[in-house]
Amino acid sequence: MIIGVPKEIKVKEARVGLVPSSVSELTRRGHEVLVQTGAGQGIGASDADYEAAGAKILPDAQSVFSQAKMIVKVKEPQPSEWVQLRPDHILFTYLHLAADAAQTRGLMESGCTAIAYETITDASGGLPLLAPMSEVAGRLSVIEGAAHLKANAGGRGMLISGVPGTEPAEVVIIGGGVVGVNAAKMAVGMGARVTILDKSLPRLRYLSDIFGPSVTTRYSSADVLDNCVRKADMVVGAVLIPGASAPRLVSKAMLSEMKQGAVLVDVAIDQGGCFETSKATTHDEPTYIVDGIVHYCVANMPGSVPRTSSEALNNATLPFTLALAEKGVAALDDDPHLANGLNVKDGQIRYQAVIDALGENP
Repeated sequence: MIIGVPKEIKVKEARVGLVPSSVSELTRRGHEVLVQTGAGQGIGASDADYEAAGAKILPDAQSVFSQAKMIVKVKEPQPSEWVQLRPDHILFTYLHLAADAAQTRGLMESGCTAIAYETITDASGGLPLLAPMSEVAGRLSVIEGAAHLKANAGGRGMLISGVPGTEPAEVVIIGGGVVGVNAAKMAVGMGARVTILDKSLPRLRYLSDIFGPSVTTRYSSADVLDNCVRKADMVVGAVLIPGASAPRLVSKAMLSEMKQGAVLVDVAIDQGGCFETSKATTHDEPTYIVDGIVHYCVANMPGSVPRTSSEALNNATLPFTLALAEKGVAALDDDPHLANGLNVKDGQIRYQAVIDALGENP
């Protein structure tokens, strides 16, 4: 298989689809890997590092797309990329199609086979290729939220931990999955008072077991959510419905009842966001303010720590990349968990949650 790795072009996105060690695994098995020059710059991997791993360096993305049979990326293809896809291409990357009708149409028109990291499953029903980035995003959500609680960033002028004789920040985390757990670990470690909301009693019991008295767990009814958000200094939106649009849980009307300068961090923004007032932002302009509430809605949060993120992602994606390289599309027939990653093929949407969100012809 000829595998192509173009340089990511989303704003401030420095991750890379394959790190040199993954390239080495592929080339040792007889596959050809084509890497766009500079693709690994953001993680400190030079063209020479990729050549040492057995890759061939190409001068531009067009060369990669035209010669490769499988394209391995991190973020969803941008318009200039999806027009280069062909029916014989396998695209393996994050897609998040339920919130992106334009990209979905572009992939359908290309005829490619598009496999999404975020909908591949494992034997326990988890999302193994989403988990590493959820871990990163969960931890970053509190770091960024804490930074934007500062007055010069538009926030309440609070130190998240407080100091002796002052109150720490009240951090509310909506969703107790991988993002929520990692956000809670960071918030607890930074000295905040932490409340986690979830609708699963088994999950709440698990969270209580692992965190003990360090966090408060609450069943996420409408009244509980409303009360917790009103008292919060920081709210982390960490809800996920695999492959589908995120539910809008915090309405615009609720903002007027929140503390002025409180911070909303919407980790679900890739799936449309879980706050009614959410809109995707970039690392260049990460926040905006609505009704006195700071919104942090960066759609590729892990891109700000590309070394950690790329390595963590490759640890999870490599076995599936190897299977696709060895067998092509037939690998989907051999592995039902990989098959769950299929989102678009032969010009049609193949993932039900995306159809539910956008229809069969978005």
